Parts: sequence; structure tokens; C-alpha cells
Amino acid sequence: MSVETAGHSGGGAEAEQARSGTGRVQSVDRAVALLNAVSAGRSAGRSVAELAAECELNRATAWRLLATLEHHGLVERDPVTHRYGIGFAINRMAGSAGTDSLVRAAHGTLEQLSHRTGETANLAVAQQLGLTYVDEVVPPVVLSARWLGEQVPFHATSAGKAFLAWLPEHELASMLAAPLPEYTRTTRTDEEALRTELHGIRTAGYAVSRGELESQVYGVAAPVLDAHRHPFAVISIWGPQDRLPEERFAELGALAQQAAAEVAANAG
Repeated sequence: MSVETAGHSGGGAEAEQARSGTGRVQSVDRAVALLNAVSAGRSAGRSVAELAAECELNRATAWRLLATLEHHGLVERDPVTHRYGIGFAINRMAGSAGTDSLVRAAHGTLEQLSHRTGETANLAVAQQLGLTYVDEVVPPVVLSARWLGEQVPFHATSAGKAFLAWLPEHELASMLAAPLPEYTRTTRTDEEALRTELHGIRTAGYAVSRGELESQVYGVAAPVLDAHRHPFAVISIWGPQDRLPEERFAELGALAQQAAAEVAANAG
């Protein structure tokens, strides 16, 4: 039975469920199968034909389901290649659903990182409009503002740029579609300049912020990557400029990368 038939006969989803005899809705099963197939694809995305074949659907049915998933932000279609990748709504859901277990997996690493650097160490996850700090360790001898629970923009923090740098192109393009607000004189507001910086971040393995959200706050961050090299959280180290001068960036960047890799292993 096709999705088109299910929507126009015998009471819609209820009839489809009754006919299946399993208590499941067949069109939802098919949509979930497509989501799984999209998520298993390469960063370049997958075509409708590839997805339809893998999920044993005809192309028309696959296309309609993908169009619905795209409407809700669960998948994204590259306007040039017309290939599909996982949408940002999935990342937002995953970050929200897995926060408690992720914090438990990461907290010990944050404590070690803060102790080793003498600075504040944070864990952040992606939300709809920015990154939200979900755990934080502050050295006992340091007076510092608290960022726990705060949401910050992607383009104006080391944590946000570390997240952006590892996104597939179709997700990055969506994130950068809106104008980039300026917070300080060092905030990147030009998309081309930001993209150039993001390329450098991927090469270096970590991102830095030179007072881009608050003029006296400097930071270094590295992404926590899943098995597909997609970011699902960020580890950051930050403090005032006089304690985090640029001369410390390379040292702190390496430590942030080590901590991020440890969190990824513990969370897996």
C-alpha cells in the first residue's frame, strides 16, 4: 500500500494502522526508514533514487515523504545537487534529548580540563538559535561569570565556530542564511570571511574567539564528533584576555581537542 492511498481511503492513518495489524503506521515506518538512510549517507548527501532503492520505495513515495521531512527541518536538500542530508531539527532534538547522559559522560573531563588549564571549561550543545552551555566547571580560585544555561550565537564564539566548521555544506548554508549580527568590533559578520575562518578551523582542529561576543572574553573550543564526524557538542575553554592571550591558543586548542575526543569516547 502506498502512502498516497493511505491518505485517501478508509480513515487515513487509523485505517492504515488497522490494516497493518501491527499497531504501527506504515507511512511513519517509511519516513523513519528514510531518515535512517539519510543519516547513514556521506556528507555529500544522498539522492532520491538512492534513498528510494535502499528503503524499497517507489520514487514518488520517497519524494513526497522527503518533502514532508524537509518541511519540518528533519532533512535538508542541497539546492544545487538535490541530495538530502540530515536537517538541523534532528541535531536540536538530539541535543535536547541526550543532555543529561552527555553531561554525566563529560563532567569528569571538564573537571580535569579546568584543573589543568586554570580556566573555565564548558560543554555546549546546539539548540535552534545557537549553542547552549549545559555544563560548566570553574576553578575555585577564579572569579568568573557563569554561562551555564546561557545560549550564545554560533558565529561569535569559539564554541559556535567549532560547531559550524564540521557541519556538512547543506547544514552550514542553512545556518548562515540569516544576517550575522555584530556584537563587538571583532565579530565576523561577513559570510565569506567566516567561511574562510571555518576552513582554517577544520585544518587546525580547534576554534578561537578574540572578544567576538564580549570584548574582553577570549576562548578556545573543539567539537565533540560522532562516528560520522558530525558535531553533537562542543568543549570550550574561556577566560579574560589577560589570562587567555593568543600565545596560549595552540596549547589550549590541543587540550580542548583531547577533551573532546575523550567525551566522544565516553558518550559512545
